[in-house]
Amino acid sequence: MSYKSFAVVGGGKIGMPIVKALAAQNVAVVLLSRSGLDAARLESIPAGATVATVDTTDVVAVAAVFEQNKVEVVISTITTAAVGAQTVLVDAAKGAGVKLFAPSEFGMSTEGDINNPKNKTIGMSPSRPMSSMAHQETEYIKTSGVPYARFFNGMITEFLPFLIGCNKEERKITLVGKGDAAVSFTSIRDIAGFVAYVLTTLPPSKLENRIFRLQGDRATMNELGAIFNAEVEHTDKITGPIGDFKTMMLLLTDTGVGSTRWDADKKAERSGNEAAGSANALWPGHHWNSIQEVHNL
Repeated sequence: MSYKSFAVVGGGKIGMPIVKALAAQNVAVVLLSRSGLDAARLESIPAGATVATVDTTDVVAVAAVFEQNKVEVVISTITTAAVGAQTVLVDAAKGAGVKLFAPSEFGMSTEGDINNPKNKTIGMSPSRPMSSMAHQETEYIKTSGVPYARFFNGMITEFLPFLIGCNKEERKITLVGKGDAAVSFTSIRDIAGFVAYVLTTLPPSKLENRIFRLQGDRATMNELGAIFNAEVEHTDKITGPIGDFKTMMLLLTDTGVGSTRWDADKKAERSGNEAAGSANALWPGHHWNSIQEVHNL
């Protein structure tokens, strides 16, 4: 028997699809929002799901929401910038007797990758790069005693045009770095559907303290040129709005962490049941969307 009651923290581009996918499984779902939802997002809440507006920096208040809703599983989808706030969620989960915690790691592999110099790219604190933050948060979860489930999906396929500056009119891709390392890509629909499926069908013994490595598609950044039928241009730095963030993300792909089977310690790809997409088999019969399918190429 698997879990029946869930809390999703954050109703953004990943959180809301997970809420909808869980509701489709006919389980109890409460969405925790710090500032509440606007009218449009409130209308998108599916039947069977509820919303709780709560200060997510208040351990007691968050724990009370978990207890009131008899939450068994907490899924955090808070942004990378706020990932440090997960310690509050972990403490609240422990206090409320939550049985499983899924941290906000829906992206590149962060397992053990605490010394990658390219994580210190402009825009990130050299003293606490992104993967180091995630590593510390994961270690905190482990010491709390609350079982965890970690989901690595590589890059989110829908965000590709934004990252590489490609659109159907210009047909040009702008990259920073060599662009030769393999990257895992997974669509939002596949991520949300997989999370909801495994958490509501697999027994706790198959979920606790596990890493799930997803992959909907796989390509190097340079190969995106052929996929999008676009010219590839390399530059030293992306300019314009949040150009520093785009530069950082593109440089990260050169280190190998874009693949969900990347081993940061050995600087090599994992294999077997730790290979990229190894967790896909846990969702039998599901069709995983390719880059071309997501973007109608």
